[in-house]
Amino acid sequence: MAEISIIVSAIAGMGSFFSPCILPILPAFISYLSGTTLHEIGNISDRKTSMNKETSEITTTNNNKKTISLQKSIRINIFLNTVYFVLGFSLVFAVLGVALNSILVNVGTGFQNILQVIGGIVIISFGLFLILSSKIKNLNFEKKLTKIPRFKTSYITSFVFGIAFAAGWTPCVGPILGSTFTLAATSPGEAYNLLLAYSLGLGTPFLITAAFFSRATGLIKKMVKYLKYFNIAMGTMLIILGILVFTNQLNILGNFPLANEIINLERGL
Repeated sequence: MAEISIIVSAIAGMGSFFSPCILPILPAFISYLSGTTLHEIGNISDRKTSMNKETSEITTTNNNKKTISLQKSIRINIFLNTVYFVLGFSLVFAVLGVALNSILVNVGTGFQNILQVIGGIVIISFGLFLILSSKIKNLNFEKKLTKIPRFKTSYITSFVFGIAFAAGWTPCVGPILGSTFTLAATSPGEAYNLLLAYSLGLGTPFLITAAFFSRATGLIKKMVKYLKYFNIAMGTMLIILGILVFTNQLNILGNFPLANEIINLERGL
C-alpha cells in the first residue's frame, strides 16, 4: 500500500510538471532564474554554428573556443540555479510532510477511515474540476507574474523562487498538488515519503530540462500542442485514484506488472 502511494505521488509530481501552466513557459522561466535570456542563448548558439564553418583562420578558431567556453558556463549556471530552485520547493514539501505526519500519525483507526472517505471525495472533486475546466472557460484560469523585476541572480534567489513555487504557483497545479496532500493526509505515517516522492517527480524533469536545455526547449515546443488533452487525462486519473482511496482499494494498482516491477526495485529484489 505504501509503495503504491509513493509511486502515485511521483507520477502526480511529473503530471504537475507537464501541466499547461508550467510546461509552455518553462524555458523562459529557467533562463530567467539563471539571469540569461532565451535570445542571448540563441545568439551564442548561432555564433557557434557560424564559426564552425570558418576554421581557416587562427583568430576564428580562438573566438570559437571562447564561444564554446561561454556556452558551457551558461549551461552550468542554468543547471545549478535549477538545482537550487528544486531544493527550494522540495524543502517546503518535506516540511509539510513532517507536519502532516506529526499531526495525524496518532489518530485512531476509525478517524483514519473517515479521512480516507473524505480524501477520496476530495480527490474525485479535483479530478472533476480538471475535466470541467477544459470545457468551462471560467474554471480554466491561472495567475501569472507578468511584471517580475530583473534581479541579480544567485543560488539564493533561485532557492527563494523554489520556496515561492511550492507556496502556490498557479491554480491549474492545485488539483494535482491538492490530491497529493489529500493522499498524504489519508496515510499520515507515509506523509513525508509521499511529498518527497512528489518533489522528486516534479523536480527530476526540471533538472533534465536544465541539463539539456537547448534540446529540451525544442521538444517542449512540439509538446505544447498536445497539452489540450492534459486536463481530461489527468482529471480521469484523479477520479480513478479518488474512487480507489474512497473504497480503500488503492492496493489494486499493485497488481499491474509495471507497478510490481517498480516496487520490487525499491525493495531491492
